[in-house]
Amino acid sequence: MKSLSLILALTVGIVLSLGSPAWSDKKKDKEGDIAALAKDAKVTIDQAAKTATDKVPGTVVEAELEKKHDKIVWEVEVLGADGKVTEVCIDAVTGAVLDTEAKDKKDEKKKEGKKGK
Repeated sequence: MKSLSLILALTVGIVLSLGSPAWSDKKKDKEGDIAALAKDAKVTIDQAAKTATDKVPGTVVEAELEKKHDKIVWEVEVLGADGKVTEVCIDAVTGAVLDTEAKDKKDEKKKEGKKGK
């Protein structure tokens, strides 16, 4: 019985020690990327949300800082009174609205499918 407990404890220990660094490295890399983007961004998340709702009236449901086409941008999703979501892309350095894009159910399902992978 003691040997079974010892084997089980060693197995769990090995799995945890081998698995944890890989998970934490990915998280650290992503957080490091976001931190670097945030350092260079002049526009805050609050300013981006206000700019987005000035362009597309509604409620902000998501805001994400990303790098696209060598620019740091805020992608802000706004839920309108009609129940439709519009993504407003804002330059995180100048505050200018770069693009707006209506999202539909297909886009949301594709996004959820990518998260699950």
